[in-house]
Amino acid sequence: MSGREAAPVRGVTRRRVLGIGGALGTVAFAGVSTSAALARRPSHTGAELRSAVPLPPPFQVPLPVPAVLKPVGTAGGADRYEITQREAAAEILPGVRTPLWTYEGTFPGPTIESRRGRPVIVTHRNELPVPTVVHLHGGRTRADSDGYPTDLVLPDGWVDGHAHGGHGMHDPRAVVTRRTRDYTFPLDQRPTMLWYHDHRMDFTAPAIWRGLAGLQIVRDDAEEALGLPAGRRELPLMIADRAFADDGSLVYPALDPALRRRPGVREPYLAGVLGDVILVNGAPWPVHEVDAARYRLRILNGSNARHYELEAVTDDGRPLALVQVGADQGLLAAPVTHRRLPMAPAERYDVVVDFSSVPVGGRVRLVNRLGSGRTRDVMAFRVARRVADDSRVPRVLSDDLPVWRRSDAVRVREFSFRAGRMHGGHGWLIGGLPFDPARSDVTVRLDDVEVWRLVADVHHPVHLHLVGFRVLSRGGRPPLPHDAGLKDTISLRPGESAEIITRFDGYRGRYLFHCHNAEHEDMGMMANLEVI
Repeated sequence: MSGREAAPVRGVTRRRVLGIGGALGTVAFAGVSTSAALARRPSHTGAELRSAVPLPPPFQVPLPVPAVLKPVGTAGGADRYEITQREAAAEILPGVRTPLWTYEGTFPGPTIESRRGRPVIVTHRNELPVPTVVHLHGGRTRADSDGYPTDLVLPDGWVDGHAHGGHGMHDPRAVVTRRTRDYTFPLDQRPTMLWYHDHRMDFTAPAIWRGLAGLQIVRDDAEEALGLPAGRRELPLMIADRAFADDGSLVYPALDPALRRRPGVREPYLAGVLGDVILVNGAPWPVHEVDAARYRLRILNGSNARHYELEAVTDDGRPLALVQVGADQGLLAAPVTHRRLPMAPAERYDVVVDFSSVPVGGRVRLVNRLGSGRTRDVMAFRVARRVADDSRVPRVLSDDLPVWRRSDAVRVREFSFRAGRMHGGHGWLIGGLPFDPARSDVTVRLDDVEVWRLVADVHHPVHLHLVGFRVLSRGGRPPLPHDAGLKDTISLRPGESAEIITRFDGYRGRYLFHCHNAEHEDMGMMANLEVI
C-alpha cells in the first residue's frame, strides 16, 4: 500500500502458501503472463469447470422467488429472526437432487424484508460440519456484527485446533462462539438490496459455492412513494454459475473437499472458479411469466468469479432498455438507461424493464454478452397478458445522495491489486501483502473523507465494508454510465486504475476491504481497515 500514507511494515507473517503452487504465469492461461493473457481474453478471469451430468434445455424451469423469512419477534423496536445453517438437498437440475449447505434449507436462503432505521437481529445457528461467519454485504453494521473472517461460529463437536483454517495464524482479536451468534444490523441506511453470505477466512469461495448466500431488502416510505413497479412486478434475481458432477452434486476444485484445514483450489483455477450452468435464484436458465408491463429487476451477481454483460433482447433481436434506478447502495439521483449492463461479482443493479411493447406470447431473453455456449443465456421472460400498468420511473429518484468533493478529502491513498509471490508460492495481494488478521493495514478517522486510487492487474471487483463510495474516475477519465450512484463494489478491469471517494462514517472498529472474486479473496486479497 502506497501513496501519501506510509506503507505498513513488511514483517514476516506465518501465513502459509495456501496450496497455491506452480508458476503464476499459468493462472489458467498456460504459461502466459496474466496481464498479456487477459488482454487477449478480456472477459475472463478464471477457468471453467464442466458439468458431467446431462443439463436441461434453457427456459424450461420456472423462476423460483426466494421465500420471505418471518420474524420470530418484533418487540423492543427491533425485528428478530432465526436462521439455521444446515445441510440439505434440493432439486436444482430437473429430476436430480443436489447436496447443499444452506440457510434454512434453501438456496438462495430466505429473503429478509426490513425497514430503514429499524434494527434487525438475526440469530444464526451453525449445524454445518465446519465453522462459519455471516457478513451482510453492503450493510452499515457495527464491527462486532460485520462478519470479520475470524469471528467464527463453531459447530458442536468441533475440536480441530486449526479453527481459522490452514494458515497457521492466531488472531488475538477474534471473537469465537459455539453453535449460535446474534448479528445486529441497525439498517440506518438508504433503501437497497443487500445480501448475506459466509465470510469464513480462507473458505469463503467454496462456502458460497455450496449455497451459503441470501438476500436482504431495505425499504422506506420515500422509495415506496415513487411509483416504481412493486409487488409481483418486483423480482429479486440472484445470478450465479455452478457446475455439477455426474451424480448431481456440485463440483468445486478445493484442495480440501471437507473445507476443514487446507484452503485453496487446484492450480488451473487460481484466477477464479467458473461454472458452466447459469442459475437464477437457484434454477438453471429459468423462465418467468410476466405481464406486458414494467418490471423492477433487482439483480445480484452472486457468482464467485464470473462477470456478466446483461442485455434484454426479444426473439426477433430487438433490445429492450435496461433503465437503472439503483446501485449497490440504493437509488440513483436520476435514471440511467443502458442497452447492456456489465456486472462483476457482488455488484447489484436495480433496473426497470418495460415489456409493454412485446406481443402476448412473445419472449424476452436476458443474455450474457460475455458468455459463450450455454453461459450466454441467463433466463427468459414470456409475456402472458396485456394489463393496465400505473407504475412509473420518475425523472428524479432521490435527493439524499451524499455529496463529497475532492477538496473534502483529508488524504489520498493508493492500493494495488495484483498477483504476487508469498513464501515461495503464489497468491493475490493488496499492496504486495497477503491478508493477515493480526496486521493493521489502514487506519482512518471516523467521519474523514478520503480518495482511494485502486490499480488492478486482472479483473478485481473491489468491495469496501461499512461504507458506500462514489466513483470519481477510471483511468483518468470520467466514470462510466454504470458507475452512477453510491456503490460498495467497483469492478476494475485488467490493467485499469480507478479513483473512489468516501466518508468513513457510521461506526468505529475493525473492518475489511478486499477483492470479491471469492478465490482471490481466499488466497490473500483482503486488507484490514481500522476506523478510530
